[in-house]
Amino acid sequence: MPGTVISPVEVVQVSRFGIWLAVDTDEHFLDYKYFPWFRKAAIDEICEVEMLIPGHFFWPKLDIDLDIDCILNPGSYPLIST
Repeated sequence: MPGTVISPVEVVQVSRFGIWLAVDTDEHFLDYKYFPWFRKAAIDEICEVEMLIPGHFFWPKLDIDLDIDCILNPGSYPLIST
């Protein structure tokens, strides 16, 4: 029997390809191809994530914020540098 969920969002795995983010009962893969900011980040920077409002996530040590649609449909949000 699973335990009580104490955090609505948690990084559950970091690999050489990307990170796995657990949100409530779902897991989402953030591929470094689409989310390159996490590739060279330290584990403690990646693992400190907050859900500001439902479906909106913030990594304070990296100053990164993403919403669930960007995570689910990364191809719809091309990386643009200005």
